[in-house]
Amino acid sequence: MKLTYYGQSCYMVEVSGMKLLFDPFIRNNPLSKKIDINSIDADYLFLSHGHGDHSADAIEIAKRTNALCISPFEVANWFGANGIEKVHPINQGGPVHFDFGSVRGVNAIHSSSFSDGSYAGNPIGFLFNTQEGDFYYSGDTALTMDMQLIPRWAKPKFAVLPIGGNFTMNVEDAIIASDFIQCNTVVGVHYNTFDLIKINKEEAIASFKNAGKILLLPAVGETIEV
Repeated sequence: MKLTYYGQSCYMVEVSGMKLLFDPFIRNNPLSKKIDINSIDADYLFLSHGHGDHSADAIEIAKRTNALCISPFEVANWFGANGIEKVHPINQGGPVHFDFGSVRGVNAIHSSSFSDGSYAGNPIGFLFNTQEGDFYYSGDTALTMDMQLIPRWAKPKFAVLPIGGNFTMNVEDAIIASDFIQCNTVVGVHYNTFDLIKINKEEAIASFKNAGKILLLPAVGETIEV
């Protein structure tokens, strides 16, 4: 599988010839200025929750690409209220089957609201089973014992985890999370965009290495094999 990083928690996974885009926050992200939002295509668009640093560009991209939007129920209603017709609501549970494979909504310990402060339901993570391998995106979350359920449902080749702390797991908690989910290859997200989530990238990579794990931190716009 290929993964392209667009900053904060926005990335694209290409699997089975389809493009899965996650949590688009690009235009207002100071670290993503070089990304042309109109160059991003998507077959599926996943939103883990309603916060602006995950959803700010979702409506525009969904309208232009005609991607199927998959999100928690309240976020799916928000898509519909903004003129998006191709929507599939999910919550914790599943799995739900699509052309690329299946996805299960899993627990995330966070909050969720839209930019106007209105309620956006419960945040979730996404667990994928595909013919090219399984992977896990935790969404914004603290470390939770619920992650120990992941190996019952999948054997992730890689996991996308927040590492910036303050609002989510930090590096040390993400290392524990990788133990819980039994996956030693982690793509770090949700760091360095704002002062409150600044990290030292070299120290973070070294901490994972010392734990016998790999932390991948692709540059904004970079595509990697995972």
